[in-house]
Amino acid sequence: MIETEVQVINESSHPVTFSARAFAARSAASGLSSFTVPRRSPRPQDVHIEILYCGVCHSDLHQVRDEWHAVMPTVYPCVPGHEIVGRVVQAGSAVTKFREGDLAAVGCMVDSCRQCPSCLAGEEQYCENHLTLTYNSPDRFLGGVTYGGYSESIVVDEAYMLRVPNGLDPAGTAPLLCAGITTYSPLRHWRVGKGQRVGIVGLGGLGHMGLKFAKAFGADVALFTTSPNKAADAVRLGADEVIISTDSAAIEKHAGSFDFILDTVSAGHDLKC
Repeated sequence: MIETEVQVINESSHPVTFSARAFAARSAASGLSSFTVPRRSPRPQDVHIEILYCGVCHSDLHQVRDEWHAVMPTVYPCVPGHEIVGRVVQAGSAVTKFREGDLAAVGCMVDSCRQCPSCLAGEEQYCENHLTLTYNSPDRFLGGVTYGGYSESIVVDEAYMLRVPNGLDPAGTAPLLCAGITTYSPLRHWRVGKGQRVGIVGLGGLGHMGLKFAKAFGADVALFTTSPNKAADAVRLGADEVIISTDSAAIEKHAGSFDFILDTVSAGHDLKC
């Protein structure tokens, strides 16, 4: 069970809060260590979940190390984590999609203005006023910044949460909140499916999911990789073919043969290959 310590901070201007244990980075050079964060008591539209699993995304590392300082400076202490799966322990009186005991998930954002053209179009990730990310983002309710999923609990408006079917493994579900949607979205947007030949570049955290999705959608899937030792894993995950991208003859052989290519490699590389 979650241990909560409720405290009232000037109720006229601040919500009731409780403490949640977490892991935070104190600086760009530090590791993660124990920390305590405040969580607001659920408003009528809020859901309080006990966090069971939280994936580790490379963007968490970028943020903790302040590698995005020019566009998104890190505020320390920083509690990362935006691939969250947990169990609902309390639902506000106006919540309709969740009830106590449900499995729920939280991704990279927890609020937006809901009034700008982007929000009204269902594209809250492009909110033009105050998109609130799951961590290191201004917290409009408690002040300071938001704290993420490397903690024992979180409170989120139900509009920014997802239901997790009971049949899914919670641990395996967590990475779907970022790595999963990152690859699922373009494949669905371009209607990848049966009769198409799809290339997946890279077999890392993103690539292996893109491969599995493309195969599940019915496509014929080839993996491009610089690592021959990844061939067996690629086939196990559904690849119909593995192409070693350092083999110029193999690249030439397959030139112009794909309907869609999903490039998941973050390091600099020659796109013409």
